[in-house]
Amino acid sequence: MTFDLNPANDCLAGKTILITGASDGIGRALTKGFCEHGAHVIALGRSQEKLEALFDEIEACRPEAITIHPLDLATAQTEDYKLLANALDEQFSSLDGLIHNAALLGARSPIEFYPDGDWTTLMQVNVTAAFGLTKALLPALARSEDSRLIFTSSSVGRKGRAFWGAYGISKFAVEGLMQTIAEEVGNISNIKVMSINPGGTRTAMRRDAYPAEDPQTQPTAESLLPAYLALFSAEGQKFHGQALDARNLEA
Repeated sequence: MTFDLNPANDCLAGKTILITGASDGIGRALTKGFCEHGAHVIALGRSQEKLEALFDEIEACRPEAITIHPLDLATAQTEDYKLLANALDEQFSSLDGLIHNAALLGARSPIEFYPDGDWTTLMQVNVTAAFGLTKALLPALARSEDSRLIFTSSSVGRKGRAFWGAYGISKFAVEGLMQTIAEEVGNISNIKVMSINPGGTRTAMRRDAYPAEDPQTQPTAESLLPAYLALFSAEGQKFHGQALDARNLEA
């Protein structure tokens, strides 16, 4: 499908969008790009220092375009998500987007030798936190006239690959969560649910996964912005329930 890859600067005007993992990599790039296109972004991340630096950077050119919310998804519990949902309800009439971007890579190891601790922590961040945060924010998303619930996936979450361990398995779980919610809300709300595989991107996680690779051979996180903006367009509604690849959307 063809999209306008040069959308208007205000194409997200009036929209309120929450992005997890906003302090680094893809999440940071999307936060800046969405603010530049008119959205108010709630930037969620575990590093308050990095979030404050991001806030200062955006506030300098886009006053009142960003709200930061430090939260460590590795330790977050149901009450933390409820408190966040209540705080957003007090500030905003609805939520127009939730992008689950935060994730851990964990060990790359045969399952036989996979560290139990890595498995538990990774599943908490990559799967359980996505479930808990989505559950708490679905009512706010449902109050929007046209909202998006976007899960970040991976090629190793669509076809199993040796040695990717809990990361790959967690992404299979994320795909299942996306499909289940899409089926549940598709006919009763304006929420459009989808997953997107960013593909190889120049991030710290990519460097950890492929330490011998030259980072300059991979596209930047900023290059993904057109694909994500496309999902928030009117045409993006057609992708409800689908597993997408960002690079194909840009073609």
